[in-house]
Amino acid sequence: MNWDWLNSDLQRLRDEGLWRDVRTIKALPDGWCEVDGRRVRNLSSNDYLNLAHDPRVIAAVKEALDEFGVGAGASALVSGRSPWHERLETTICDFEGTEAAVLFPSGYAANVGTISALVSDQDVVFCDRLNHASLIDGCRMSGARMRVYRHDRLEILERELQKSSSQGRRWIVTDSVFSMDGDLAPLRELCDLAERFDGRVIVDEAHGTGVFGASGRGVCEHFSVEGRVAVRIGTLSKAIGTLGGFVACSRSVCDWLWHSARTQVFSTALPPAVCAAAVKSFGLIRSEPERRQRLMSLSGKFRELMAGRLSADGEGPIVPIRVEHPELTLQMSADLLGAGFLVGSIRPPTVPHRTSRLRICMTAACGADEVERLAGLLSR
Repeated sequence: MNWDWLNSDLQRLRDEGLWRDVRTIKALPDGWCEVDGRRVRNLSSNDYLNLAHDPRVIAAVKEALDEFGVGAGASALVSGRSPWHERLETTICDFEGTEAAVLFPSGYAANVGTISALVSDQDVVFCDRLNHASLIDGCRMSGARMRVYRHDRLEILERELQKSSSQGRRWIVTDSVFSMDGDLAPLRELCDLAERFDGRVIVDEAHGTGVFGASGRGVCEHFSVEGRVAVRIGTLSKAIGTLGGFVACSRSVCDWLWHSARTQVFSTALPPAVCAAAVKSFGLIRSEPERRQRLMSLSGKFRELMAGRLSADGEGPIVPIRVEHPELTLQMSADLLGAGFLVGSIRPPTVPHRTSRLRICMTAACGADEVERLAGLLSR
């Protein structure tokens, strides 16, 4: 078989500075990692609260492993779910204040499965242009008429909602925290528009859960709109420090997803030990709010030091540094690695052309002195 066309396209990626090397990195406790034998501060991780290596979370995994083994064996609908799956669902309901919860094998699966199950081809779905790929894919797979809007220009969304007032159900789909810019969705305004035009809001709290809100429930709590949002989706692989996705919802939505969300129905369930780890992490988020407070304090300090260099005005631990050119982004990332910081270099197609950036993810494990040193390096 001739793969010349593919090799040509791969070479083009190299020539344009868009080639992605797959590195082997060893994660270490307390927010460190080992890269090519060197110990460096990991500022590319979404383990915002440093729970992935917490000894109490690890102990919960070990105990569940001894009792339930490594894998779940099959889909929960085929062979049932373990007591740890049930306990995690109950924990999420209690944490989120909802009637029910459904677990998914990943955050991507939660978004794609939930949207494609709830939204029909008779509906209209409004998707923010900066939504995560999984939200966009879910909207496309639903078969609904799709309209793209910008959260910084809601007058366009209002106009489109008005035009579609006679076409099926209307769904507004958004991230709570936009993963590449770190800014927050205007959830109050989106809920206002949804209520005016008989719509429903679906929010993905992937980067919000555990980070925002007085109790750590996310941006919906932060903006006091939890009761106005139809469906809240979350992930267990970021601030929770484990693996998987979930939907916190009403009992009727939960029952429908059990029957219709293909990414859940046809996927092997999460390993029970992962569920045990997530249960422990949720408990630590509730009992140790100082982790979240420290994270926000460090993030705020770094944003102040980097004022004028940010690619977007946001808040929280995702801090994007504007670079624009892919080659320069790669070089700066390499220079920072040499100085002891692992930082993500984000380039097209992940972000639009000429918007390449360094994506710095603060964690509660970082030190105030490190924040100042990193800002100094970037300023130079």
